[in-house]
Amino acid sequence: MPEEAKPRVIPVINRNKCEGKEDCVRVCPHGVFALATLTDADKAGMSLLGRLKARVHGNRQAFVVNPDVCHACGVCVTACPEKAIRLVKVAG
Repeated sequence: MPEEAKPRVIPVINRNKCEGKEDCVRVCPHGVFALATLTDADKAGMSLLGRLKARVHGNRQAFVVNPDVCHACGVCVTACPEKAIRLVKVAG
């Protein structure tokens, strides 16, 4: 019988809320986040207000670069001043 995939938790960033203040990058003890410049594809999925806010903040936002090392501690969720991060269960 095949083994079922255990659910795991990964952080998801709301592109319309993130202002790239790097709080998540600084507080994450596992190196899950990095700050990077938004691509045209990233911006295409954002609302007009989200794109304007991103432009004001230099088009730089936090990205989840190492989701596999996330321990779901929630420190990033608490640290984000924009409340742009949530932890989501995914099949692992």
